[in-house]
Amino acid sequence: MTATKTPEDRLLAEISRRNWWLLAGLVLGSLLWRSSAVSLGVAGGGLLAIGGFHWLHRSLAGLLCGTRSGTRLGYQVFALLRLFVLACAIFLLLVPGGAHPLALGCGVSVVVLNLMWTSLTRVLRGGISDR
Repeated sequence: MTATKTPEDRLLAEISRRNWWLLAGLVLGSLLWRSSAVSLGVAGGGLLAIGGFHWLHRSLAGLLCGTRSGTRLGYQVFALLRLFVLACAIFLLLVPGGAHPLALGCGVSVVVLNLMWTSLTRVLRGGISDR
């Protein structure tokens, strides 16, 4: 039995799919530099951004929908844990991994670019309602 998808579910699926397309495009573009440090930075940063975005979505959905026994304190603890895990991953990419810092910044911006693109297209289309 399949549940009907709400406009919010369809929007989230669209954003998630576009995140991967943007990351693939940025990684392919990074290959022009012929540097493993640049490609690692873009790919690693993009994977961290997408992973953090999904982790944040799941945490907020659990808190707001009440599907889990999520409390405000639990959400705050997991938010700090998420930041700590992401900071450790960035450190590992930069220091022992040798990723290029600017390329890492480009990779991390995948979700921001996608959200800006989605917002602009929805506003220019004539509103936020899903028609």
